[in-house]
Amino acid sequence: YIGRREAVHRGQPAQTRPALRKNGNMENPVTVLILAAGLGTRMKSKKAKMLHRAGGLPLVEQVVDTACTLAPPERIFVVTGFQAELVEQALAGRGVRFVHQTEQKGTGHAVAACRDLAGDRDGLVVVLYGDCPLLLPDTLKNLVDRQQASGAAATLISTRLEDPSGYGRIVRGPTGNLEAIVEQKAAGPGQLEIQEINTGIYCFQASLLWPHIDRVQASNPAGEYYLTDMVEILRGAGHEVCAIFQPDARELLGINTRIELAEADRILRERTVRRLMLEGVTIEKPETVTIDAQVRVGQDSVVEPFAQILGRTSIGQDCRIGACSILRDSELGDGVQVAPFTMIASSRLEREAQAGPFARLRMDSCIEAGAQVGNFVELKKTRLGAGSKSMHLAYLGDATLGKGVNVGAGTITCNYDGARKHPTKIGDGAFIGSNSTLVAPVEIGEGSYVGAGSVITEAVPADALALGRARQTIKPGWAKKRRESRD
Repeated sequence: YIGRREAVHRGQPAQTRPALRKNGNMENPVTVLILAAGLGTRMKSKKAKMLHRAGGLPLVEQVVDTACTLAPPERIFVVTGFQAELVEQALAGRGVRFVHQTEQKGTGHAVAACRDLAGDRDGLVVVLYGDCPLLLPDTLKNLVDRQQASGAAATLISTRLEDPSGYGRIVRGPTGNLEAIVEQKAAGPGQLEIQEINTGIYCFQASLLWPHIDRVQASNPAGEYYLTDMVEILRGAGHEVCAIFQPDARELLGINTRIELAEADRILRERTVRRLMLEGVTIEKPETVTIDAQVRVGQDSVVEPFAQILGRTSIGQDCRIGACSILRDSELGDGVQVAPFTMIASSRLEREAQAGPFARLRMDSCIEAGAQVGNFVELKKTRLGAGSKSMHLAYLGDATLGKGVNVGAGTITCNYDGARKHPTKIGDGAFIGSNSTLVAPVEIGEGSYVGAGSVITEAVPADALALGRARQTIKPGWAKKRRESRD
């Protein structure tokens, strides 16, 4: 199912951002209108449809990324309506402009709402939909190029569906030119057999769109203003409207249900995985991994099965991401090794650092070059200095560890007193014995030793030995006497 019935409804990160298209010696700037005001009742959600995510981004942001390949952000207008504040917040910082549609009265009404801000602009106007995330930049470029080459008033994209029920049919003349778009209810028996349908994606000559947009009437049972009527209006005024055929109907998939959302997510992630592999990344069992659109991975890195790499994560060259690991919004330098089942969020691992298996790094933690975090070690707001190690069963929170520090198994920093968090600082070359408890705020000096099983509550000077445990007591024969007393 492609999208809307009265007009059918991707996005790849922008590779180029040409602001102008040339037609002969004339420059035709492109303005993009993204219609994103609808609720999306069939999503069965309290959240606006445009905010649901596919490929790691909100649907509308995927479309903005694609639009940026045609026009600079200041020439992109997003029409918002339901939960407008949240939709605009999701696009904050993108530089696009917003038009608020107070009442959602159809696609023609949404385009007309843009006239005050965009209507004085010349050149071309491309109309897209915020719930159509799969449209590729090359398809849009072809639409604009064909529009300029034709000199027509508008060019639309059509496609073919096995079941075209509910869509406007494309009626072509003997030479293949567009003669009409016939809506389902008005189509005759022969026209109902046509499988080529109107997708609702247009490129208009701005000088002809804006003077005629008010002629769109709500003369339909729904009482809405349909942009498809512009085809008949422009043809009636003596102008040509062209249609270009897009053979891959999946690219025009509009999201109306959770099932379609899942399908769009699958396609977008397949594209991301394919892009990374073509850029020199080895992805083992690519059908099992989850990688968001904004992720970047360097050459000769390896991603093992069932890994998830999410958000704005950046991975350097020659890295290995272990099976079932989850990385989000993190930065990995060259040669980093992440063992299986490791979770890393909002953190940085510098060159040749190692983490895992079963490690967890979160909240701006940093592992400096060559440092190692092993199994069942958690770091929270902690910096582990170059060459330092914490290999087993430790919690290091709100801590700063210098270079060459060794942290024994079972060590914890007691950073929370029930009301506030406190820091721990460990100097270069310090040795923290197994099962140590460091009660923050506390500082361990350079080159010092903390004996295994110690509870440290006071500062330890450099090169000192700190012992914070009870003296061992041995009572010979005690166990034997206890057993005999039971008999």
